This record gives sequence, C-alpha cells and structure tokens, in this order.
Amino acid sequence: MNWKNFYKKTFQKLPNETVAGAALVVSVAGIFSRILGLIRDRILASSFGAGDVLDIYYAAFRLPDLVYNFLIVGALNAAFIPVFTDLIVKKKKQEAWQLSQSLLILEIVTMLFIGIILFLFIYPLIHLIAPGFSFEKLEKTIIFTKIMFLSPFFLGISAIFGSILVSFKRFLAFSLAPIFYNLGIIFGILVLVPILGDIGLAWGVVLGAFLHMLIQIGFIKQIDFRFQRKINWSLIKNDLKKIIILMLPRSLAMGVSQINLLIITIFASTLTAGSLAVFNLANNIQSIPLGLFSIPFAVAVFPLLSSLSAENNFKKFSHILTRTIRRILFFIVPISLFFFVLRAEIVRVILGGGKFNWNDTLRTLSVLGVLVFSLFAQALIPLFSRAFYSLQDTKTPFFIALISEFINLLSLFIFIKRWGVIGLALAFSLSSIINTFLLLFFLRKIIIKKDLQKTFFSVKKIFLTSLLASIVIYLTRYLISYFIILNTFWAVLFQLVVAGILGVVSFYLIAEKFKIQELKEFKTSFKIKLLGKENDSLENI
Repeated sequence: MNWKNFYKKTFQKLPNETVAGAALVVSVAGIFSRILGLIRDRILASSFGAGDVLDIYYAAFRLPDLVYNFLIVGALNAAFIPVFTDLIVKKKKQEAWQLSQSLLILEIVTMLFIGIILFLFIYPLIHLIAPGFSFEKLEKTIIFTKIMFLSPFFLGISAIFGSILVSFKRFLAFSLAPIFYNLGIIFGILVLVPILGDIGLAWGVVLGAFLHMLIQIGFIKQIDFRFQRKINWSLIKNDLKKIIILMLPRSLAMGVSQINLLIITIFASTLTAGSLAVFNLANNIQSIPLGLFSIPFAVAVFPLLSSLSAENNFKKFSHILTRTIRRILFFIVPISLFFFVLRAEIVRVILGGGKFNWNDTLRTLSVLGVLVFSLFAQALIPLFSRAFYSLQDTKTPFFIALISEFINLLSLFIFIKRWGVIGLALAFSLSSIINTFLLLFFLRKIIIKKDLQKTFFSVKKIFLTSLLASIVIYLTRYLISYFIILNTFWAVLFQLVVAGILGVVSFYLIAEKFKIQELKEFKTSFKIKLLGKENDSLENI
C-alpha cells in the first residue's frame, strides 16, 4: 500500500460539503474522543474518588477556562469565522490570510499579557473562587492553576487554526484535536502522577493542550496557508475592527457562561468534600451526547449559515436551521430519556470502583438525573448561538445569557440550602432551559412559520417514540435485576448493554412505524459517507 497516497486521500482531501456529512465526520471522531473522556473520568474517579484531589483539579480549571473562553472562543466562533468566510466567498484569499495571521499575533500577545496579570493576582482570585476550601486545598489549587495557565495559550493558537480549517469545511483536524487533548490528560494520570504526585494531573492538562495545538498545525498546510512576511494592516484594518466589534458581546456572553461555572464552583466549595467533583463528573457524563450530536451539527452548519446570511438567502437559512434542530433533537431526546432510566447503571459502569465508593455513586447519579432533563436545551444553545453569529448579531445571545445567569444565581440561593449538590444541578438545568427558549423566541423573526410548524410536529413524534422506547428499557432493566444479582461490574454492564440495545432497537422500529423523517435522513447520510453511495446535493443536506 502506498501510505502517502492513502494519507492524501483520507486526510488531505476530506472536505465535507453537506451538513450531514460534516456532522458525521465530527461525530465519528467525537465518539473516540468521548470514549477516551470516559476512560479519563473512570481513571480519575477510581484513583482519587470524589474527594479533595478532584475538587482541587476541577477548581483549578476555572481561571484558565475563563481566559480561553472569554478571549478566544468568543472572537473565533462569533466574529472570525463569518468575516473570514465572507472574504473567502468574495475571492479575497490574500486578505483572508493576512487577517488570520494578524489575529494569531494579537492572540499570542494578549494571552501572554493576561496570563502574567492573572498569575500575579492568583492568590486573591483563588480565594474568591473556592472560599469554602481549607488552607491546604487552597494552596494546592493555586499551584495547579499556575501550571494550567499554559493550556489556554496552546489552545488559543489551536483554535485559530481550527477555525480556518472549519471555514474551509475541513472538519477532521477539528475533530481529532480533542482526542489528543484527552490522551495528554490520561498520560498525566497514568505516567506523570506516579512520578510527580498529584501535580501530574495539571501537567497532563498542559500536555493535552499542546497536542491539541500540534494536530491543528499539522493539518493547516492542506489549505495552502502561508505566513506573510509583512502584514498590510491598512488592508485588513476594517475586517479586524469588524471582528473586534462582533466579538465583544460574544466574549461577554462567554464570560457570563464561565461566571456561571465560577459561581457553581464557589457554592460547591462550601458543601461537603467531593461535591464539586460529583457535579463535574455527572456533567461530563451528560455532556457525552452534546459532544457527539449537538456540537458536531452546530459546528458543521455554521459555515453554511454564514454563507447563506452573506448571500441574504434567508429562506434557505430558515430551512437549514430548522432541519438541524430536528436532527439534533432526533438524537438528544431519546438519549435524555435513556440516560434518566439507566442513570444508576451508567454511573456504576463508568465511574464505580476503586476509591469511588457507593456514596459517591448515589450522589453522582442523583445529579445526573436532574441534568439530563435540560439536555435538549443544552443541545440547542450552540446551534441557536451560531445562528445569531452567522447573522453577525452577537448582542442578543449576550443579553439572553445575562438573564439566564441571573436566574441561575437566584436559583442557587434557593435550591442549594435544601438540596445541596443536587441544587447546583437544578439551578443549572433551569437556567439552560430558559436560555434556550429565549434564544428561540428572538430567532422566530428569521424562521419561516411553515418550517417551525414542521419542526414542532416532528419533535412531538420523536418524544413519543423515545418515551415508548424508554418503557421498554425500564421493563428490561427490571426483568434483568429480578434474575441476576447486580453486585459486580460485569453484571451491571450486562444489564446496561442489554437494556440499552433493546431501547435503541425499539426506538428504531417505532420511528420506522411513525415514518420519522430524521431517521430516513440519517440512514441516507450513513449510506453516503460510510457505504460509498453517491453524494447528496446541497438541497438535501
């Protein structure tokens, strides 16, 4: 076999012109990333349990994540991709390269400056984030955070290259990067922790961020990206100004989202040891379908929505947006109900064992049960937000995020006194649901009434199908528990797999009976991408 030709055919020539095809590429890679994520969380849980070390580990993410999401994700998702795509559509490739390189330079300088400032004030900041931690936990959290400040620097560079690749509909590198990120963290747990102690967890995160960047750089050569010896700032100043204007509301919105996590961390630090770890572990589990279905579809459709917006083709914009909503919910709604019915088995299989005891399991499955009720809302927020960004409207999502965060904060004060860590999940879910419906309310002016009615009708059928399949899962689960003693990993895994498979099969058969259009479209995309059938047209995405 000629490996050079195989590489070119497999990696260098893998643009995806349709939303379904692109989402499939992102989802397949996402499956491997999520599997690694599950392995990562199981190793973490079994090695440390839901206790002080994992509380420190998750608290240390807050400041680096705030910097990354506030300065990088806001600029790229909301501003850079639409402006960059617009230049490519208008055949201004040289100007697009100049713009991307100038943004890269600004990112490096800004991240270094902000990193130094936060590093100097890290002591009061960590005391503010985790006021309930003991002195020893605070000191360790500070050390972890100092090391992990390196990760947003690498992730920022990676994000710019990744956004360029996404603009060219090259989704593979974007999809592979999280896999390497998880590999770095797993390496830290298994190799660095035995050598360096608990601090090896922080260095594993930095290694993962570096690998995340490295894979993006390796793929950027495919689209003939060239570093310019001299940047003509006068040529790109208007586009750069446009990006900054667009990114400010989005960055503030991302800041609000990160403040949400900061507030959760603050409240969790005042609860019993391990509460922050329990919430994060449960949140990681319920985020699996978001990474497999919600994010891939939102990422895949974003360049297309941006192009349609630039062309003022709002009829097709509405058609594409509502179809993507239906496709996301086709997967998310049944998964939400399946997760709720099987939450005990899922937590026991993924996290149970080692230092993760039965009390940790009970707390985690309770939090998971609350979070999955808002999974449909969490799944639609990335899509709705990108719909606004493609319209170059970043203000509306920001103000909606502010309202949602106010509701979250108010709910935390009410719920946490009565329900503890479960109150964190209740507040998070409530604010997510309100956020989603407010986004949809303000998007209604761009959505054609016929498309919206079709979506509501389809979602009703999906929910009914999911409910019937969930009943099959529940009955199967009950019958297996009647005949098998569920006191070992393999017994619980058997119950989970059998009940899950019967649930999926039931969902498929009922969906066929109800003639759910999204099932037909999924089967078509599967045949096209995996079985080599002829490509679907843009009209059929």
